[in-house]
Amino acid sequence: MISSSSTTEFGSYLKAIGGTIRELRKELGISQEELAHRSSIDRSHMGKIERGERNVSVVNIIRISRALDCAPSLLLLRAGI
Repeated sequence: MISSSSTTEFGSYLKAIGGTIRELRKELGISQEELAHRSSIDRSHMGKIERGERNVSVVNIIRISRALDCAPSLLLLRAGI
């Protein structure tokens, strides 16, 4: 389990991943709601992921990557991770 202090420590990574998800989504011209639907993730949760407010799981990274038609590794690479 990640403590709140650990989440703060990794906040820059979460923001980078979320920002990359937002950039890729906008490149595809789809709404946050559509990405959430394609990923089977609640829309409000997707918004928190994009803002870097949630620790996104590996499973959700895979779901989001599939919805964005890219490899999970590309998502992380573009995020600088």
